[in-house]
Amino acid sequence: MGRKKENETKENEEIKKDESQEESDCSSLEEKIEELEEKNKELEEKYLRAVADFDNMKKRLEREKMQAVSYANEEFARDLLPVIDSMDFAAESAEKIEDNGSEYVKKIEEGIALTIEQFKKVMQKHGIELIDTKEGFNPHFHDAVMQVESEEHEEGEIVQLLQKGYKIKDRVLRPAMVSIAK
Repeated sequence: MGRKKENETKENEEIKKDESQEESDCSSLEEKIEELEEKNKELEEKYLRAVADFDNMKKRLEREKMQAVSYANEEFARDLLPVIDSMDFAAESAEKIEDNGSEYVKKIEEGIALTIEQFKKVMQKHGIELIDTKEGFNPHFHDAVMQVESEEHEEGEIVQLLQKGYKIKDRVLRPAMVSIAK
């Protein structure tokens, strides 16, 4: 009977060891599961951030593309401004010709006026417009190149337009050059 008890005790000890081993294996597995769940959360957060970053980049690139398309003619339009200025100057000069009553001069004036009108229509079609000088001086749209004494104007008010300014949509192609009152 002594051996039987010894065997039973050994078996009980082995069972206890096995149970203890199983408990430590279970706690080890639970720790692993918690670790993996945390890692999964981290990866999920990184994934969501990456998706959000991608969406933001996609939106930014789309905006930049739209701006590039919208302002594609900006440089070309800027290059045409001196041509328009020359046409305006030609129209003013034609008006000052002394033999203004002649048929020839009238035809020239008409041709210049029609050309200027066509330029204005094409520019308008592409979102290019004249900068207004009647609303007062605005440093974003006007370039004050000189100050003059004027009793008829208040200080800082536009006295004279020296060169027309143009903008394309909300961007300035060329600021209007003006003189302002001291």
